[in-house]
Amino acid sequence: MPPMDESRFERRRSETRQALVRAARRILAESGDTSASVQTIAQLADVGAGSFYNHFTSKPDLFAAALADALDEYTEAIDERLRFLDDPAERVAAGVRLSARVAESNPEIMRILCNCALVRIYASRGRLATSARRDVEQGIASGRFTVADPVVALYALNGGMLALLELSFTQPWLDRNKAAGNMAEMILHMLGLSREEARHTARRPLGDAA
Repeated sequence: MPPMDESRFERRRSETRQALVRAARRILAESGDTSASVQTIAQLADVGAGSFYNHFTSKPDLFAAALADALDEYTEAIDERLRFLDDPAERVAAGVRLSARVAESNPEIMRILCNCALVRIYASRGRLATSARRDVEQGIASGRFTVADPVVALYALNGGMLALLELSFTQPWLDRNKAAGNMAEMILHMLGLSREEARHTARRPLGDAA
């Protein structure tokens, strides 16, 4: 049998890795339980168990990759809509509201974020964390936000976001867009905007859904 073409080999290797990442994402979304065996993960991915260590050094390595993959997808969906906004208050409010839309259009991502805890995610060095920190710091530097400590502000934002996402899943009959608008208003007021300005900023048109 002739040797496998290199491009074909790399393609199959990439497909195997992605299958493992998708399996890990499914586990994170369904339960957040990372104790599943390598054999179970491989079966869920429909690949050989022996191929696992061709791509990942350990289960924590795989689940970290799966979380990063979900975060990248989430961040792409949000950032594309925020890049035209200069006001950090508008960016924070729009990010909260768009997250509710992503929760509806792609519930797997939001379940992963809930199960993995947003505080840990925002404490990371990924794009999502970087963007959130930038908005908070710019808001404080410009005087738009009156909170003194950006770390405290960021953790408060974490809590509000996590509460909104959990609310989306535990009470799915609620109007998610309305709940997200209310949460965005509360967060902006907490960060220092007046009630009237927070209400106005949190309800500016977003256009089409994410």
